[in-house]
Amino acid sequence: MKGKFITFEGSEGCGKSTQSMMLCQYLRAKGLKIVYLREPGGTKISEKIRRILLDHRNNSMSSVCEMLLYMSARAQIVEQVIKPALKQGKIVICDRFLDSTIAYQGYGLGMDIKTIRYVGDLVTSGIRPDLTVFLDLPVKKGLNVRSRVKDRIERRTLNYHFRVRQGYLKLAAQEPNRIKIVKVALEKSETQSNIRGLIDKYVF
Repeated sequence: MKGKFITFEGSEGCGKSTQSMMLCQYLRAKGLKIVYLREPGGTKISEKIRRILLDHRNNSMSSVCEMLLYMSARAQIVEQVIKPALKQGKIVICDRFLDSTIAYQGYGLGMDIKTIRYVGDLVTSGIRPDLTVFLDLPVKKGLNVRSRVKDRIERRTLNYHFRVRQGYLKLAAQEPNRIKIVKVALEKSETQSNIRGLIDKYVF
């Protein structure tokens, strides 16, 4: 693959979408070809799966069903968008990827992480992020950020969200060269500045 694959991870309310889009604007202003995506989503099929996954009325969904739906959405976005973009030498920035499934369904729901990784290798065609920015924010603070109606995942217990954050921290400890922890600052511009400092060393 000639391009670069950068992912953003973090628990609820950490500002991933805002920060990843700000980074896209920054890199585009420098003349780089950027593809921006979110997970689950990014294709017509994946967006339909997203609606099923986040609909709070689907409260009887099993953990296995949930994991496989996330993987299905990912399989489509990898084949349809990520793989072609990387072959064309573009920088792909994705709001969530496989680490999310390990954190949320593995550490959060207690699913077997080896199984998640096995399925993940299949759906991603072995594509792994070159760099992952983990935006770290205390769980309660992140959940309090949400002013809109909470989706199915956000409605889960505080203990669940604590397990997710701890899962991310474990992943970062296991792969420090790929996963970089950025503490979420009070000001969005400060967080973005810290992210750009990482990216500038990595991309330029």
